[in-house]
Amino acid sequence: MEFDPLRFDRRDVILGGIAVLTAACAKVPSGNAKVRQGFWPAFRERFITPAGRVIDNGNGNISHSEGQGYGMLLASLNNDRETFDSLARWTAETLRRDDMALHAWKYDPRDAVAVADRNNATDGDILIAWALARAAQAWKLPDYGRQSAEIRSAIRSRLVIERSGHLVLLPGLQGFADAHRTVVNPSYYIWSALDAFAALDGEAVWAPVTDDGIKLLTAARFGNLSLPVDWFEIAPDGKLSPASDKPPRFGFDAIRVPLYASAGRRMAVADTVAAWWRSLSTSGAQIPAWIDVQTGETAPYGLSAGGKAVVARTLGGAQPETLDQDYYSAILQLLAHHLS
Repeated sequence: MEFDPLRFDRRDVILGGIAVLTAACAKVPSGNAKVRQGFWPAFRERFITPAGRVIDNGNGNISHSEGQGYGMLLASLNNDRETFDSLARWTAETLRRDDMALHAWKYDPRDAVAVADRNNATDGDILIAWALARAAQAWKLPDYGRQSAEIRSAIRSRLVIERSGHLVLLPGLQGFADAHRTVVNPSYYIWSALDAFAALDGEAVWAPVTDDGIKLLTAARFGNLSLPVDWFEIAPDGKLSPASDKPPRFGFDAIRVPLYASAGRRMAVADTVAAWWRSLSTSGAQIPAWIDVQTGETAPYGLSAGGKAVVARTLGGAQPETLDQDYYSAILQLLAHHLS
């Protein structure tokens, strides 16, 4: 089975609506007494099981490497080793591939084989590697450092390819590059993580990926507003265009572009997003959950609390005061608060 990002379908749920929590979102132990107060304890209680599985309640209570990586990163940022250990254990035991250090992207408890698709999602692996490296340093745990190094090596050797004279970060091992096109997800460039990798492995290893990524994302902006899209493709001649088999939207994936740009001090890749959001805010208009960059059509609903948190982080402003009931929206809220 091949990873198809359109099957991973939050769309209306994550940026416009609120999903209903289920009993699967069980409470974990209270964790380290030094955990900072705020959204993290509420997130942990709502979305992380005692076994260390992060529940995506907007997608049928599945789990995925992205969610595990986010959970591990946030646990490390909140000095919550007990939760981190449970997340890391479940992730390694359930998602890590036997043939390499990368992780299968999806766990679906409704299926007879819960991990049927062994393809990875590169952002999930980046987040997991970054979180493990942070944990190794913070808690003096060399085994976590070794695991992180193995994942980083696999990402660099298996998921970075050359196209049109530039290095490109593939979204996954399979299904994104052939003789006709190379598909890219701009929100998989998590700049703070790549900077951390460079500090660990050397600038010579990661700086070319980062530098070419900045050039690529700066060029891959489309429509009258010059916005990034959730997925774009590179033709053999180097031409960039929205991915032909996906909606040409600045939407639920691409909203992380300004979030990561702000945290990673690379706002040049998201300055057009900031300008568009600022113009809407100034006029008092609702910021839509997505916009079709080709037609200008917008979602009939506004951003979730998570989307609003990203806007507030990007433009400067007050964050939403209540944690959303949806996993992805809640993740965006925590990231907007914690990332640096």
